[in-house]
Amino acid sequence: MADGEGGLIMEFDKMASLLKTAPVPVRTKLLHQIGLSLYNTSHGFHEEEVKKTLQQFPGGSIDLQKEENGIGILTLNNPSKMNAFSGVMMLQLLEKVIELENWTEGKGVIVHGANNTFSSGSDLNAVKALGTPEDGRALCMFMQNTLTRFMRLPLISVAVVQGRALGGGAEFTTACDFRLMTTESEIRFVHREMGIIPSWGGTTRLVEIIGSRQALKVLSGALRLNSEKALHIGIADEVLQSSDESGCLKEAREWLQQFIQGPPEVIRALKKSVSSGKELCLEEALQTERDILGTLWGGPANLEAVARRGKFRK
Repeated sequence: MADGEGGLIMEFDKMASLLKTAPVPVRTKLLHQIGLSLYNTSHGFHEEEVKKTLQQFPGGSIDLQKEENGIGILTLNNPSKMNAFSGVMMLQLLEKVIELENWTEGKGVIVHGANNTFSSGSDLNAVKALGTPEDGRALCMFMQNTLTRFMRLPLISVAVVQGRALGGGAEFTTACDFRLMTTESEIRFVHREMGIIPSWGGTTRLVEIIGSRQALKVLSGALRLNSEKALHIGIADEVLQSSDESGCLKEAREWLQQFIQGPPEVIRALKKSVSSGKELCLEEALQTERDILGTLWGGPANLEAVARRGKFRK
């Protein structure tokens, strides 16, 4: 190793040590919130009771396939009901999110629906049975918890929208970092027609994605967003050429691959840093950025890249 290179690496080691021992801010940072829920008993939320209730509504499944390239494929699988979420599927979604939280080799996740459609939202059997305001708030808190944990995953997430994403299905797409559609697909927030508002966090996330004026139009008009309209207002990121399930997944993998090149620890750190910038105040976001850097600076990927660049410049 050249003397200059060795000196540079020693400086990296010193800086990494300083960053790792820096004091943690008083307020809890997003970096340390991964895996934690928004609500608990202090909010009147009793998760185990909600789980027992949801268990009474079976049907369908949430399937997860973890590939060696660091991409997870999350499938909403209830095709007889356009992949509507049964109570059991809501429980399974939380289980899969927890599994993804612990997947240290993961870099990205693709969400799609079985049988060429995304999801029609909540299963009406569960909706009809859970008819009180108390039931609605409990379900709201459960799904807000789950989708917020999904959103905070240190994985770059993509929703592949084939067919229709309605109601809660439309809300789920907003918990993903990106949305890919087909020429025939549609996203529609139908909540107004059901006499409610999006309550899985969809309103809040939609405002962030397309702004308050556009979000108000989309929600109050229950607008049908085909791929052209969705691309125009910024809710969709790209329109896929394929229309069948396997073709769409192949395109989605290729599309996602451009954003997950590199070691898992670097991609995951980038996602954490962006999430903190989105959710935290400026000071906390900067401190979180500093702490995340402390986990990478002077690490294997950093030192290898520095050595590689040094050789290129000789």
